[in-house]
Amino acid sequence: MGQIKTAEDLRRIIPEPRPATRSKILPELDEQATEFLKRCPYALLATVGSDGMVEVSPKGDEPGFIRIENPRTLLIPERIGNNLAFGLQNILATGKIGMIALVPNTGETLRVSGTAEIHDDPELVASLSSLGKPALLATRVHIEHCYFHCARSIVRAKLWDPTAWPSPARISFGKIIAPKVGGGKELAEQIDAGVADAYATRLWQNS
Repeated sequence: MGQIKTAEDLRRIIPEPRPATRSKILPELDEQATEFLKRCPYALLATVGSDGMVEVSPKGDEPGFIRIENPRTLLIPERIGNNLAFGLQNILATGKIGMIALVPNTGETLRVSGTAEIHDDPELVASLSSLGKPALLATRVHIEHCYFHCARSIVRAKLWDPTAWPSPARISFGKIIAPKVGGGKELAEQIDAGVADAYATRLWQNS
């Protein structure tokens, strides 16, 4: 057939889910989801811009950094990063957000979809401080549906199995950036040294 273009074509290959599978999709956090987020140190946030472009941003912090205001509302601190702010700008444009939260050594992941807004209230960002550093901003997520995704993809990937991990690798931002700004090997090495220093000494700085 080639390219799949209709839902009918898709469902000929991937059948409709069982009613029991659909029943796990909830409008708010349940007890297990609440406990999962309290242990979660890492999540991927998906947003969509007014032009339809989708961005996925990694968010990592101390376990429990995603604060639960109530079963239908989350707060996510914004820390220092690369300042591109693609995801934040998308939230301003459309307010749409999706999230996959992960807990190390746990196969299941938590999926959340809904709407979001950005806040800079001093008391709010201060309440999201880590190591004495207030959050730059706070993203408030209003949950529309959430559910646990089964562990099959994690198991297939052997994500939490150290014996299956490849050798450590280091990405060179210098090799990417230096040629774009008219620099050579020396500038690339300087950029990479600056990145390494940021990883080692400036993870939590807000300036």
